[in-house]
Amino acid sequence: MSKAETIPTTASDPTVAAGAAQFLTPVVHGLQALTINGKQAHWHVRGANFVGVHELLDTIVAHAGDFADTAAERIVALGLPIDARLETVAKKASATAVPAGFTKSDDLVRAVIADIDAILVDIKAAIDGLDEIDLTSQDVAIEIMRGLEKDRWFLVSHVAA
Repeated sequence: MSKAETIPTTASDPTVAAGAAQFLTPVVHGLQALTINGKQAHWHVRGANFVGVHELLDTIVAHAGDFADTAAERIVALGLPIDARLETVAKKASATAVPAGFTKSDDLVRAVIADIDAILVDIKAAIDGLDEIDLTSQDVAIEIMRGLEKDRWFLVSHVAA
């Protein structure tokens, strides 16, 4: 290889990359929104379960950020950019159920569960859609779903009867 030659940034088929980005981008946007809205909930939780919920929300926020990073890096690894700037995320993510101010822990937990449920819809669509496009990207979506469902379970356990 001469000095003038370059190595392509990806070995992926452009059609595969575009398909993976189509399904993973909404997942990234939802997870970025959960990162922000989860922190909002973390700061404003009140009530008897304050410490437990406060700390759990921090964990969920960290996981959401890690999951978003994993999905975004998959898109970039396939050779495409992703627009996950705050303005773009705000336009594309579902409206949050997390209120703006101080809220009892049970109500905040239910709000974060609702936000997670909205993201799970996009993740399920990604898993189904990626089945015919790119199994590696599908694995990314499956791993995110596994982790997010576990976080959801932890939250549900706080409000279960």
